[in-house]
Amino acid sequence: MESKTNLRGILAMLLAVGLFSLMDGGLKHLAAHYPPMQVAAIRGLSSLPLVMAWVIATGGALALLRIRWPLHLLRGVLSIVMLAAFAYALKRMPLTGAYTLFFVAPLMITALSVPLLGEKVGPRRWTAIFVGLLGVLVVLRPTGEGVMTLAGLAVLVSASAYSLSSILVRVLHRTDSGQSMVFWMLLMTGAGAAALAWPDWRPLQASDAWVIAGVGLSGFLGQVAITEAFRSGEASVVAPFEYSALAWGLGLDWLIWQALPDGWTFAGAGIIVASGIYLIRRERVHAEAEHP
Repeated sequence: MESKTNLRGILAMLLAVGLFSLMDGGLKHLAAHYPPMQVAAIRGLSSLPLVMAWVIATGGALALLRIRWPLHLLRGVLSIVMLAAFAYALKRMPLTGAYTLFFVAPLMITALSVPLLGEKVGPRRWTAIFVGLLGVLVVLRPTGEGVMTLAGLAVLVSASAYSLSSILVRVLHRTDSGQSMVFWMLLMTGAGAAALAWPDWRPLQASDAWVIAGVGLSGFLGQVAITEAFRSGEASVVAPFEYSALAWGLGLDWLIWQALPDGWTFAGAGIIVASGIYLIRRERVHAEAEHP
């Protein structure tokens, strides 16, 4: 029975990763035409009607107001930083490179759990974190030949914001509903980013309507799928399949933008992914948080 539920969780995770990758492809397209903060606003607002319908359909509307407001506001700020930085990076680098650097997030979550949650991290996990950071240096190559650029650093800023948000999810899960966390994150992200982007707001092009609709739909369905993945399967079994995003990134980069990463990026990705999988297996827990 356990193997069947794990298989269901794995399939749901693979579906979620595919949907989020399609969403990121849409964000990369939009980032070429609109400022990063506006792209962050579009990401938040495009999924909001679907999330509202989901909340009502699942009977979670009453729980939307019974929340810990300060922590949700902080998550909203972190989400704006996360999405704006990620959109900035997507305009300037391939999906594969962005995904590779973003995969440092599980390492950051484990490291941050010590000072922020009081969790204990043993020497083996600290070693895995250190090795993963070496993988980041392999990708960045601070000599200037790699992606040690503002775009590469923007991904690391995005991953840092995501990691802090994930820590907050662990805290909020004790008192607040999953529907409230998704709803308020998207609403605060959309409204906050739109307010910040307003001075430089560019009129939306009619030709981008289908892309915006696709971002909203894939982002919403991806969130539903990843929730189902962790509900159905063991986190330590399901979570490593998030790294299948690299395959999606490679495919989209090649098919749409005719771009492929170099061998050093592949090498760094291998180091980061191996470290992340080791931590997931050791920790046997995973913080669910929204994809950027």
